[in-house]
Amino acid sequence: MVHGKLYMVWRFYYEGFRSMTVGRVLWAIIFIKLFIIFAILRVFFFQPTLTGTDEEKAEKVRVNLIKRPTPSPLP
Repeated sequence: MVHGKLYMVWRFYYEGFRSMTVGRVLWAIIFIKLFIIFAILRVFFFQPTLTGTDEEKAEKVRVNLIKRPTPSPLP
C-alpha cells in the first residue's frame, strides 16, 4: 500500500522533471548559486575563529565572556 503511493509520487516528480524545458535552466541556476554561497563564500568570509586545542578554545571563550566593557565618560 505505502510502496505503491511512494512509487506514484516518485513517478509524478520524475516525469515532471523530465518534461521540463525552462525549469532545467532555473534549477541549474539555483544549484550554482547554492554552490557559490556554501562553498566559495564560506571559504573566504566565514573562517573559523576558534583554533587550537580544547583548552585554548575554552580559554578564548572564557576571556571574551568575562571581558567587561570600559565605561564611556559622560559628556
